[in-house]
Amino acid sequence: MRMEEYVIKNQKKLRLGITTGTCSAAAAQAAAIQLLLGVESHAVTLRTPKGMTVSVPVYLLEADADRVSYKVVKDSGDDPDVTNGTDVCVTVAYAKQRVREQIDGSQDRSCAFTSESFPYLTLDGGIGIGRVTKEGLEQAVGQAAINRVPRQMIFAAVADVCEKANVSEPLHITVWMPEGEALAKRTFNPKLGIEGGLSVLGTSGILEPMSEQAIVATIETEIRQLHAVGEEKILVTPGNYGQAYASEYLKLDLTKSVKSSNYIGDTIDLAISYGMKDFLLVGNIGKLVKLAAGIFNTHSKVADGRGEIFAVHAAMAGAEAKVVQEIYDCINTDRMLDVLEREGLREVVMQSILAAIEKHVAGRVGDTMRFGVIVFSEKYGYLGQTSDAERELNKWYIL
Repeated sequence: MRMEEYVIKNQKKLRLGITTGTCSAAAAQAAAIQLLLGVESHAVTLRTPKGMTVSVPVYLLEADADRVSYKVVKDSGDDPDVTNGTDVCVTVAYAKQRVREQIDGSQDRSCAFTSESFPYLTLDGGIGIGRVTKEGLEQAVGQAAINRVPRQMIFAAVADVCEKANVSEPLHITVWMPEGEALAKRTFNPKLGIEGGLSVLGTSGILEPMSEQAIVATIETEIRQLHAVGEEKILVTPGNYGQAYASEYLKLDLTKSVKSSNYIGDTIDLAISYGMKDFLLVGNIGKLVKLAAGIFNTHSKVADGRGEIFAVHAAMAGAEAKVVQEIYDCINTDRMLDVLEREGLREVVMQSILAAIEKHVAGRVGDTMRFGVIVFSEKYGYLGQTSDAERELNKWYIL
């Protein structure tokens, strides 16, 4: 059985999935039902924070008089998610019983989560659930990486069973994922300071295909962490190429850098909202040229405009009409730069484009934050920078 709810995105019918938070709540509810009511479950029904009711298949792992474990197989729908198909497991036990380390890896319960609404319940992460090692996340250092909404869902799911069973005896809930530690290496968790496993995530309980919200949320988490340790400057790159150039050629310290992906505008807005004073953006011309037209989401499905931007600035620099047309017809920015290099116009056109980038970024930033932008290409290397980039650059040199 799998979820059969759909959304239409970009004229495509895409299947919804469920979050690790929903998986955990479903497994917890099934475990509580068997522990307290003695009934084995094959599926449970949950109402997610999004308001959607879902039926989730559950599978019994083990059961005895004091503890029961169930799992849910994560169904990510059509969302590209590394957790798709993995087991999300939950053990519910009477609190007087210690959950065996070799099965679920439960930690010192002084780090366990509690609930004001349900004081007889405690919650922790076991094997494959990451532990927080840096400040600035939703959880305290040392606690399991189980986010607020999933915690609420898990507590509520178990408490509902307790009410039906008329039981208020203390229970301990442990979420664990056998493959979590290995899968976490393919996520942002190591950079966020979450070690040893995955996070239990979800704000709506439902995974909608296309993970734009998840990417922006991760960017916000990284910026919030910088803010939490008193940092007021931020180094931003769209991706791996930008980071490699910043490190290898500009010799910048990347320990406090953030990847914006295509969401440069969102990253600027978040940096402002968290009080950053200095913003340095380093990236490939193929993405950053779009800023010259005020395009702050650089995904190709949102907008292109690279040929138009280069062609207009070449024309403004005096290029002949046939050269402007040739630039417009180029398939990528390196080819456009080849034409400009041949015509002796590369430097003047790049200065013009950078002036436009500066104008649009300044319009978004206002007087809230100082900024600099540095652009490069794989073929030509350094292409130029905005007027205040040198000042921002100096703040990032490794001493």
